[in-house]
Amino acid sequence: MNGIEIDRFQKVCNVLTKAQPNTGLTPKEVIWRKNKTKLYRFSLPGAEVKHRTPIFMLYAMINKPYILDLEPGNSFVEHLVKEGFDVYMLDWGEAGYEDRHNGFADYIFDYLHKAVERTCLHSGHSQVSMFSYCMGGTIGTMYSALFPERVKNLVVLAAPIDFRHAPLFNKWLDEKSFDVDKLVETYGNVPSQMIDFGNKMLKPLNNFVNPMMHLYSNVNNEQFVHNWRLLNKWVNDGTDFPGQAYREWIRDFYQQNKLIKGEIVIRGRSVDLTTITCPVLILTATTDHIAPCSQTRTLLELVSSADKQENNYNVGHVSLVFGSTARKSVYPETAAWLKERDS
Repeated sequence: MNGIEIDRFQKVCNVLTKAQPNTGLTPKEVIWRKNKTKLYRFSLPGAEVKHRTPIFMLYAMINKPYILDLEPGNSFVEHLVKEGFDVYMLDWGEAGYEDRHNGFADYIFDYLHKAVERTCLHSGHSQVSMFSYCMGGTIGTMYSALFPERVKNLVVLAAPIDFRHAPLFNKWLDEKSFDVDKLVETYGNVPSQMIDFGNKMLKPLNNFVNPMMHLYSNVNNEQFVHNWRLLNKWVNDGTDFPGQAYREWIRDFYQQNKLIKGEIVIRGRSVDLTTITCPVLILTATTDHIAPCSQTRTLLELVSSADKQENNYNVGHVSLVFGSTARKSVYPETAAWLKERDS
């Protein structure tokens, strides 16, 4: 190893041992909470609310939602607030052992619906624009079918809807070989490390090797290192998956694909996607391996909305909300779509 390589290696070590960067910096207040769950309302000095319908942001249960608010200048939240929207976000929190019996019925009826109602009360309006990303998009879509009177617009970002289009997961999670009951009974809540490992194994070289190789190659580029640290923090900041919700996620969605069949029943109510009639915008990412475009696109075939649209971007799952394409295209185009449907 020559001097240049030693210097580069030392810099990589320094990057890996630094304190984590600050994230989620758009000012916010907690306006409601239940157990671990918090509802945030965002604001910025000098930013006025100009649009009637509040935006309700919803993310997955298995990662922290600050991917939507990583840092100033790279924040979907900040962009929407600056554009005059009243922005709220539900943070599921981190499930404890006592939450292992919570399923989707609990989270949709007892947490999500109450948070939406609180948002409506706080904003003074009876409906929200549901802005839902990844697994949060699946949940937000189900909510929109169950409570259509509360959802004025539905924005779905890179969300699995049609689970036929997940070839590797479909093989790994086949009910003939994957015993989800035994897994949940063993762990209670499924560890975040297990979920993360499964997602990364979809593209192991890209996810385990390439990040370190890219860091080594670009360690002298300050902006690259900065962005790398932000994403590395978020990617490795997962949360445990509540046991019963995980059981339902695997069995009802991946193994039996009940959502598109209209067979999901929650507290006696059928989740019928044809009941969605509000304007629908789906955002898809061409190289997304977590939620391929084909998984999300099916939603447009199932809803009854006359106003429905797909915006496709040549990026991956995370780059849909972070990075140059997000800043230059995704943020402004999504904001424009919402503005046109605010009346």
